[in-house]
Amino acid sequence: MSTVNFTKMQGLGNDFVILDFEDYQKTGLTPSELAVKLCNRHFGIGADGLIIVNPNTENTDIGWIFYNSDGSIAQMCGNGIRCFAKYVYDKGLVNKKEFSVDTKAGVIVPKILEDGRVRVNMSKPILEPEEIPAIVNQNLNFELKVSDRTFKANAVSMGNPHCIIITDEDTKVLALKYGSEIEHHELFPEKTNVEFIKILSRDEINLDVWERGCAITLACGTGACASTVAAILNGLCDSKVKVNLPGGQLLIEWDGNKNNTDRDIFMSGRADYSFTGQITV
Repeated sequence: MSTVNFTKMQGLGNDFVILDFEDYQKTGLTPSELAVKLCNRHFGIGADGLIIVNPNTENTDIGWIFYNSDGSIAQMCGNGIRCFAKYVYDKGLVNKKEFSVDTKAGVIVPKILEDGRVRVNMSKPILEPEEIPAIVNQNLNFELKVSDRTFKANAVSMGNPHCIIITDEDTKVLALKYGSEIEHHELFPEKTNVEFIKILSRDEINLDVWERGCAITLACGTGACASTVAAILNGLCDSKVKVNLPGGQLLIEWDGNKNNTDRDIFMSGRADYSFTGQITV
């Protein structure tokens, strides 16, 4: 058994355990095993995901290893990348406020803002069904049949798959009732994150999320990005959108449209420390 140092951080209530690479190596566990152990809210530290700092990259300033609380790997996590960016900058593991991060979703570029928020270039949304992946003919407004009803759904990937449903109903109730079923739906061969969104205006939406591998969470950065893209492509929102999540608000910026989807999407929001400590594993 080894005693390791950890830092707990949260972005809009979406919380993470962060380990330096040396501490991760001490445990002798795989990242998946470690995620299940540390993220357990009764017998561990408790978190939605585990982040391991990876300094061993060739073409980027730094890298990360990210696993969901159930031990499944995730290509990207928007709230997690903001926490990671603040952590490595504050610790001096990178020496500039804008830097590149190697992730399973490709190279992501966060920037530490003067007001303490983190702005992240989340790269371009992926809209081709086979790349999301989703077994549909088109990614917008396809029929999604669940146990007792049919939704019109939209599929977008931000390096990880999302199913977005635009509704006038209570988004929290829908996420709780249908989130798990849609996450495991046969149309999504790698499972999917699920967002129910309500359009408030051209520049503001409400969102409740069921995260793949985590269930209900207070916020999802990639989900906010994917939902904004879906709203814009459906002609319901403009290029700057305030996304209200149970844990707080994100600003999402995307100047793409149906005729030009090859545009980067930017996410800005807070990342905060919860506590630090040691744990024996």
